[in-house]
Amino acid sequence: MNDIIDMEKKLSIYIHIPFCVRKCLYCDFLSAPADDDTIKRYVNALVNEIRQTADTKEGGRVLSTVFFGGGTPSLLSADDSAAILSALSDTFDMKNVSEITMEMNPGTAQKDKCSELCKLGVSRFSLGLQSADDKELQRIGRIHRYADFLNTYEWLREAGCRNINVDMMSALPGQNMEGYVDGLHKITALRPEHISSYSLILEEGTPLNDMYEGKVPFPGEGPEAYRLPGEEEDARMYEMTGEVLGKAGYNRYEISNYSLPGFECRHNTVYWERGDYLGFGIGAASCVSNVRWKNSSSLHNYMTAANILADIREDHEILSTEEQMKETMFLGLRMMKGISKKRFEDDFGCGMSSVYAKLIAKYIGLGLLAENEERLFLTDRGILLSNQIFAEL
Repeated sequence: MNDIIDMEKKLSIYIHIPFCVRKCLYCDFLSAPADDDTIKRYVNALVNEIRQTADTKEGGRVLSTVFFGGGTPSLLSADDSAAILSALSDTFDMKNVSEITMEMNPGTAQKDKCSELCKLGVSRFSLGLQSADDKELQRIGRIHRYADFLNTYEWLREAGCRNINVDMMSALPGQNMEGYVDGLHKITALRPEHISSYSLILEEGTPLNDMYEGKVPFPGEGPEAYRLPGEEEDARMYEMTGEVLGKAGYNRYEISNYSLPGFECRHNTVYWERGDYLGFGIGAASCVSNVRWKNSSSLHNYMTAANILADIREDHEILSTEEQMKETMFLGLRMMKGISKKRFEDDFGCGMSSVYAKLIAKYIGLGLLAENEERLFLTDRGILLSNQIFAEL
């Protein structure tokens, strides 16, 4: 572990809840269904891990954000969520926390629980809608329908939540441009503070990918109903996302994220700006003072470890200066404001152009990057081809 940790630098915390009612057909995240007893034992182990952090160099740090991800964190009871938050407040300085986010599947939401979570201090909810079309939701294995989402959204507003994100997906099976844009209009009419939109990626080993590889048959409707939009149509959907949301008053501040003014996701911005973060729970990643590690991905090992902190942290890596520079570039370029030239020089003692002169010149020449005196950033065309730039970095 690195001996030099800036105690004044704010810290963000990620809490991984790996349980769900049923795994979606496209999902390759570390998640699975579980019974009530397993969930309770996991929460106890999670609380234990958090509290033991008090005796480490990270203990006592000032927190800026907390994010409950999964899986489906909204599966937890309000009492379980309260226990986790209590452990955090006993271990860290939470007086300056600006954002506590919880991901919520509309298929697991309950009116009373929405109210209880808001009272506990959860200030931001991320609703995994994915599509406003019930047939599209069914094809990707979601457990909710659009009506469930509308109910959940209303319950959160009634409970006093004034910071809601809605996750949308494009290039879904059977989706076309008209349907996708109609979904965007339905969501903007509700005026959530934040909208994220991602293209579907077929991940190796997922049931949906197995269908397209011919390993398992397509269900019910058959292959034709599962036609995937082509690359050009997918790119056009991305462009239309910016057009529709921009006209509705949402600012694109990151490649896939849009917000009303002042409602950018502060937690995710920590990642993109290479701030310090701690992850709790199985498989959770951490990076503090350029030392990176992750927790064990074994649920059994996690919950049965006698000395949980010593046993679950693995794969420690001290990031070299070169690796830090690379991450600064490809993470910072995800944000529309790009990378501060001054901050790069302050962090590394050299100018960005002296390290990446050829690459920057190449992509400026291709019209994919642009710069001014203060920052380097992607152009609109560069956003569409950003993976090419990131891969070269």
